[in-house]
Amino acid sequence: MSVDESRPAGGLREERKARTRRAIREHALRLFLDGGYDETTVEQIAAAAGVSHMTFFRYFPTKEAVVEDDDYDPLIAESVRARPAAEPPMTALHRAVRTGLDTVLAADRDAVYARTRLVVTHPALRARQWRNAATTESLLARALAERAGTPVDLRLRVIAAAATAALITALTTWVDHGGADDLRTLVDEAFAALGAKPR
Repeated sequence: MSVDESRPAGGLREERKARTRRAIREHALRLFLDGGYDETTVEQIAAAAGVSHMTFFRYFPTKEAVVEDDDYDPLIAESVRARPAAEPPMTALHRAVRTGLDTVLAADRDAVYARTRLVVTHPALRARQWRNAATTESLLARALAERAGTPVDLRLRVIAAAATAALITALTTWVDHGGADDLRTLVDEAFAALGAKPR
């Protein structure tokens, strides 16, 4: 039997979509690193991934989105919501980031490094990082508020902004050192500078 009938069709469909999205991203990152971000076209990415350029746009609205979009922020936010309510917010964020990193690095370390390197070294992508950081800050502040059962306030926004800055600085340092350092250790050091308790 070629199809696992015990699985719902929607589950198989979602797996196929995830595989296609991953293949597009992997080919795009390889092309960006080999031939240059600006020089690589959507058509080249689609051809390398074996899909049409229209299929590319079903998964990524723009070329930039291949580098910028990820599922990591929602994963971290969900982990924040699951942390004990009595835990200090910065500690909860640190531990949630570490949980997310453990998952992501185990599955996609090379892709995470390639994407981070592109953002850090490409001026246009780096300039867009501010907008993406603001989105991350907002998501983390909401997760902290939901965990505590309170509205988002200035304090939670500042804590989320500081945690986002710590993570971005750790990622930038990782790239600056050619990926030789352990990213988790860099993240621990960055959060320690903010006064987060050790894990």
